[in-house]
Amino acid sequence: MLYVFMGPSCSGKSSVARELKNLINIQIYTGKDYLRMAKNEHDAWKVFNEELKKASNNKELNSQSIVYVISEKNDVSKIECLDNAVTIKFTANSEVIKSRFAQRMKGSLPKPVEKMLEQQLLDWKNVNAKLHVDTSTETLAEVVKKVYDFTLKFCE
Repeated sequence: MLYVFMGPSCSGKSSVARELKNLINIQIYTGKDYLRMAKNEHDAWKVFNEELKKASNNKELNSQSIVYVISEKNDVSKIECLDNAVTIKFTANSEVIKSRFAQRMKGSLPKPVEKMLEQQLLDWKNVNAKLHVDTSTETLAEVVKKVYDFTLKFCE
């Protein structure tokens, strides 16, 4: 299976992916991890896109699946097999995202970073997915369960 976890920074995508890995056999790719697949970006994307296609055509839960974690909205349009993927849009309210990002930056959040996060929230607002989760209102365990249960529908 191919999972596409998408949404703004600090919306919980990577945390859910790590927890989901405890339940099912997945390989996690984040952002530009695919660059290690070839010597240049174009070739690496071609190789990675083929891997994504293979995963999207496999609907068996116990086989190797891929979770591709995307924080940049423009990266969504590059995926050719998106219709066959389990797409999940992550969000959280602005204050939660800023608080989480501030923790990454040892407590302080410079104004330019704050504005970048607000813009990301706006950029992702109208993006559709098969499942939407709000990590500011649900615990990590609840979101992982929701994603897992949702996945079971694709295996039937």
